[in-house]
This record gives sequence, C-alpha cells and structure tokens, in this order.
Amino acid sequence: MAVAEFIPSSSLTKKASFYSSQLSYVSTKISHQRRLSFKPLSRTSQICCSVTSKEAQAPTVVQTDDPKKKSECYGVFCLTYDLKAEEEMSSWKKMITVSVSGAAGMIANHLLFKLASGEVFGPDQPIALRLLGSERSIQALEGVAMELEDSLYPLLREVNIGIDPYEVFQDAEWALLIGAKPRGPGMERAGLLDINGQIFAEQGKALNAVASRNVKVIVVGNPCNTNALICLKNAPNIPAKNFHALTRLDENRAKCQLALKAGVFYDKVSNVTIWGNHSTTQVPDFLNAKINGLPVKEVIKDTKWLEEEFTVKVQKRGGVLIQKWGRSSAASTAVSIVDAIRSLVTPTPEGDWFSTGVYTNGNPYGIAEDIVFSMPCRSKGDGDYELVKEVIFDDYLWNRIKKSEDELLAEKRCVAHLTGEGIAVCDLPGDTMLPGEM
Repeated sequence: MAVAEFIPSSSLTKKASFYSSQLSYVSTKISHQRRLSFKPLSRTSQICCSVTSKEAQAPTVVQTDDPKKKSECYGVFCLTYDLKAEEEMSSWKKMITVSVSGAAGMIANHLLFKLASGEVFGPDQPIALRLLGSERSIQALEGVAMELEDSLYPLLREVNIGIDPYEVFQDAEWALLIGAKPRGPGMERAGLLDINGQIFAEQGKALNAVASRNVKVIVVGNPCNTNALICLKNAPNIPAKNFHALTRLDENRAKCQLALKAGVFYDKVSNVTIWGNHSTTQVPDFLNAKINGLPVKEVIKDTKWLEEEFTVKVQKRGGVLIQKWGRSSAASTAVSIVDAIRSLVTPTPEGDWFSTGVYTNGNPYGIAEDIVFSMPCRSKGDGDYELVKEVIFDDYLWNRIKKSEDELLAEKRCVAHLTGEGIAVCDLPGDTMLPGEM
C-alpha cells in the first residue's frame, strides 16, 4: 500500500495507542491530524502501515470524558501490518516540517502538491505538512488531506490539519502564511490592514512560541509587506531577517514582459528586481536588469515603453487576468512561492539575484529602516540571504522607490497598535489596492 510508520517491535502495543489518540480525526473545533512518520529502525523492527483490505476491521473509538479531547481512529491509520524492515529509505534526508496557513484555499491547492512531490525541497527530502484552516474551512481541509493521502507521495510523512496556530506551527522550519481575509465592498485599505494585521499578529505570536527558532517565514496574504512586518514584530525570538513578503510573482511577471518585448525566451532575462511594496507603487527595475547578459536599455531602446507601459503592465497584470478569467492568479502565485523557496535553498547563479520583501534594517541603499521592502538578494542555498550591493540608481528609479517607501511608512503608522509602537494613525497617501485584495 501507501503509507507506513517504522516502529520497534517492543513498542508496538504502545504505538497502537499512539495511533488511536494522535493520528486521528478530531472534532472540527480542535486539531485534525493524519500522520505518517518514519523513524530509524533495527533489523528486528516491525513496520506499522496503513493498508486497506476487505478483512480490515472497522475503526475503534477511543473513549474520553472530555468532549473536546474526544477522538476516534481515522480510517486506515487504525490498521497495522508487518512488512520488511528493508523498506526504509535510508538515503533520504532528515524530515522537515512545513506549516501552511490558508491551506484550504486556491493557492494552497496548487502549492501543497508541489511541496509533497519533492519539487520544492528536492527528491530526497521527506516532508511533514501542517495545514492551518478555520472552523468554516475545516471540512475542506479534510478533503485536502484526503487528496494528499490518495496521491501516495513517498516523501510525504505527515499531514496534520487544525485551526489553532499554536498547534499547527509546532516545530515549523518553514511557515508559508497564505491565509488572509479578502477586502470586502466599501472597505478602506486601512480597514484591510487592521483586519489582516490582527491575524498576522496572532500568527507571529504563535510562531514565536512554538516554531523552530530559525523558522523561515514567507508572508503571502495581502497586504503582504506590512503583514510581514506585523508578524516579525510579534515574534521577537525569531530573527527579523527570516521574514519575507512574497514579491516573486511580480518579478516573474516583469521577466515575462521584458522577454516578450525583446523577442527572447524568459531564461535570457536576469537581474530583475521588484523594489518596494506589493501594491501598485511597486517598482519593476529595468535599469539593473539584463537580457542575454546585456543591460535591458541596450536591448530595448524604447525608453517610453520601459518607463510607462512596462511598469503599468507588471503592476496591473493580476487585475487584467481576473477580468479575462474571472478568478485570481492562484496557480502562478503558487509557482512564485516555489520559486521564492528555491531561491533560498539553492545557491543563486553567479552574477544574478532575486527579489523578496525583507526587513530593511542595515540595508545599503538608503531606504528607510524598520519596514519590509522588496529588494535584490542572493543566497548561498542555506536558507539565508544577503542584499546585493552592486546596483545603480537614476532619478527615475529612485523617485519611484521613495514613493513606495512613503506608502509602507504610512502603512506602518496605520498598524502601530499591532506592532507595539503606540496608537495607530492612518494617513495613507492613496488607495493602491491590488486586485487580489478584493
């Protein structure tokens, strides 16, 4: 069959109890878990495996006096069979734990299967997925877990689902924070900042309490730059440098437009930076970008197109997609999350860089400190990064960067009550909402 747990024969009885109490379906108001875990074993070990068969007995119910703790064995996880110890995948790496919020949504529906397949962290990297939803989405989350089970990914060792971030973020080494409330009719951007800011403040506290001390956090839910700032401010025990706001989709869109204009395939486009906020003040940088190793302005000599049409196309690409398709760019967002993670876990190609929204303290560009701003970065592949220093600015680029900086500083003042910096004062310079916020 499909999934297995290696356990020493001497602990089989104890382990069966563990399956019935921990790897179980729990009521929708508390954590749901499905676990598939592999552990080192000796030659005398047995394997506890989930297998379906006509002879399988119905799941047994574990009795408890506390209704909130009441649980029952879930499906095939109740069944144990002896297999050969030699089936252990000894060449695989130590399992990593990845927590995902908004896991019942469209973006996660594309992303989770990429994570489970090995496409993101590699074909020899076992993974535990911990999926965060809400009371309203918990049944959908069960369906997601069922699809992950049925896909038989050999690298997928655990699937846990729940609605409590303090449980779902436990020991997380990566936290992908996708879930956020959409902007409703008549809602001001300031209102969206407050509503989603409260979500990310709570998630920051949960990460601070239970996640790995070196957890890498990628914030996707909009407004992602300021949500990332709120999150890191509420997680003082985690390095601020570990928090990212996703601007990789904007970078990918910029590369696409430059490739189309130059008549080349997109892999010929490099050194593209998205500066600033993930909003319509974002700055796609064509000054430092290259095509076939040459500066973009030497290949595309239409300056008016670069300064006007190119920038607007990148900024409004998501809105055009919604108009044409009637839905948001969930699939390409999931791809960009994959790209963002890969940029941190694989060495950056020589001479190139990538865009990500990061904490500005100590930046070499003169951008205001204590905000999360998209900037050019490089990585050695260890999950860390450094800011690129060899970039140039002209008046056009710098003036646009300062406009995005002003917007992020205003957003920061608007959420001061969520970052521990006093009373919120909302003086946003304008409504620069992206379509995905609706």
